Amino acid sequence: MKDLRPFDIEIQTLKLKRHEYEYDIEDSFFTHFERSPVEKGKFTVKLTLDKSETMLQLKFHISGVAELACDRTSEFFDYPIDVTNRLILKFGEENEELSDEIEIISRGTHNINVAQYIYEFIGLAVPMKKIHPRLAAEQYEETEEGILVYRSAGETDGAEGDDDPEGDDLDPRWQILKNLPKN
Repeated sequence: MKDLRPFDIEIQTLKLKRHEYEYDIEDSFFTHFERSPVEKGKFTVKLTLDKSETMLQLKFHISGVAELACDRTSEFFDYPIDVTNRLILKFGEENEELSDEIEIISRGTHNINVAQYIYEFIGLAVPMKKIHPRLAAEQYEETEEGILVYRSAGETDGAEGDDDPEGDDLDPRWQILKNLPKN
């Protein structure tokens, strides 16, 4: 990916010490990735890379704002993201991913591209359920029919408040439960 070359780091030429990098991420960055959970956003990435003889330790601090579409209204809103992630790249015989935080890269690797890591860390910070902040105060409940009903804060239909203390509207099959002793 030619446009992601600014994210290349020549690790073979780096000295055994701490190195710092800073990247500005904008909308065009997300066009390089298919099915991105973020299409628009503006971020600052501060990367600290500690090189030793056996590994690279990378610490990413990503802060900024992603433009997301609300799952309920399809209305766009800004979602703030501020995350710190760590990654360890150990030198070994061949490339292998050991876990989400540890990878093995071959000793002959000349450079690494951190764009994919940045993209993944931003994507992981996006909530699964994207709700516009003005709707965040709303609550939902599931009715007996399995239908989700959304209510604004403080709004009730009598179901929660038990406005009918005698239970006259109660299903007759459940009416007998009212006669059980209370502990």
